Amino acid sequence: MKKLLIIALLLSSVYCKAQEGDLAFPFQGGNPVMTRFFKDSLQIGNDIKAKKATGMAVFKFTADVNGNIQKIVIYYADDYLLTMPVIQALKKSTKKWIIPNKEKFHDFIIPFSIGYNSPSSGEAEVQKAAYDFYSTRKPIVSNDQIPLNSATLLPTVVIKYDL
Repeated sequence: MKKLLIIALLLSSVYCKAQEGDLAFPFQGGNPVMTRFFKDSLQIGNDIKAKKATGMAVFKFTADVNGNIQKIVIYYADDYLLTMPVIQALKKSTKKWIIPNKEKFHDFIIPFSIGYNSPSSGEAEVQKAAYDFYSTRKPIVSNDQIPLNSATLLPTVVIKYDL
């Protein structure tokens, strides 16, 4: 239920933002460059691979007029394990963000979907490990309201890793 509420809020913010007119994509080089940057920069560690961890993580971050990241907030994550590589990749993206309308600061919301590529063999073992991760995960959820203000919702970055 909480996931649906978060998704509904995020989608409504996108609709409201779209009504303001056409905005340039806020990452230097556009959406394809941003997606490639995160796929290259996000390093999936052995701990994630060993547990066959999969899931979503939704972050809000603030960038200043120079594109420097000032603050990173986890709005939702299926497990803490999934957040660390995303935070490291977000930190690497400093100076790559374009702030709309010459604002001093701007908030961005970016969802990440992390999963693994299907193995060519040993599928039953992988399914068991994935189920074990899913049944023991500890989601991070926001228990308070989420102030969206004038945040820009970015497209979901999908990351697939090999086992």
